[in-house]
Amino acid sequence: MDYKKFNLILLLVIVFTSCNNSPSLSYTEGNAIGTTYHIKYYSDEKFDVEKGIDSVFYAVNQSMSTYMPQSDISRINKGDSSIVVDKMFKETFQLSKEIHHNTKGYFEPTVGNLVNAYGFGSENLKVQLDSTTIDSLLQFVGIEKVSITEEGKLVKMNPGVYLEFNAIGKGYAVDRIAKYLELHGAKNYLVEVGGELSAKGVNLDKNKPWRVGIDDPNQTEAQRTITSVLTLNDRAMATSGNYRKFRVDSVTGKKYVHTINPNTGLASKSNLLSASVLAENCALADGYATAFMAMGLEKSKETLEQLPSVDAFLIYDENGEVKTYATKGFQKVLQN
Repeated sequence: MDYKKFNLILLLVIVFTSCNNSPSLSYTEGNAIGTTYHIKYYSDEKFDVEKGIDSVFYAVNQSMSTYMPQSDISRINKGDSSIVVDKMFKETFQLSKEIHHNTKGYFEPTVGNLVNAYGFGSENLKVQLDSTTIDSLLQFVGIEKVSITEEGKLVKMNPGVYLEFNAIGKGYAVDRIAKYLELHGAKNYLVEVGGELSAKGVNLDKNKPWRVGIDDPNQTEAQRTITSVLTLNDRAMATSGNYRKFRVDSVTGKKYVHTINPNTGLASKSNLLSASVLAENCALADGYATAFMAMGLEKSKETLEQLPSVDAFLIYDENGEVKTYATKGFQKVLQN
């Protein structure tokens, strides 16, 4: 037999075999933490992914959900000083402090009393707010009023401080699921929880980076359309916007947007319609996206200049006209 032909056949067999040995795409979806999730991954390892994901959501909720009365954070907010917080709580607290510092206080996890008063929090109080009431609630705002001891106990300088991680928790849950998949051999995956994303590797079926979309902020949930598409590889993305998050006071008819300025206590609308942020992990992306919505376009751009590892795509209103701004890093991954 011709050795060249034999070597070619052997090479083709090896290539074909290696292709067949590539892990197949697995997919799972469901509901958790008040939203939906969709997960795609490749792994040679056989494991109960649904059970694992459920355990991640349960652990995150038990630690940090203000919607669960017996969670650690709920008990802390009610004044229970005996709680020893877990690693997840500590990590989220430290990330919150980092974002708070880098955004000059526009990201503020102690804004919970105001969130509840406006009717956006777990307690859904919907207080009739005036300047006096807002000022009285601002005394409880400030991450510097909270610390964690070496023993893991949370100390509040003012017992009325209400801590919440809802503006970063969904992103943190994405990161925990991503780590869970990696522990089970997944080197290529796309995790999406309520619009927050983390991607690693590529879509092996197409041998291309994962492609994700950004919602058009002018559309309703029912009319949901994509305004931009980008590739996501070894990074996370979170999007925040006021276009679907608001409530109308049944008495006054006043519209309150979901974003609260922690410096003024006002639920005020900036000129940003949405902020999509790329970062090394989804918790950071989630937190910065929230902060940028309160900061507005110019302050967000100034902050981004100081954050080389963070990129953003900002959709904003300029005299009634919808415009966009993208950092150079974000421009590189945009597909249209």
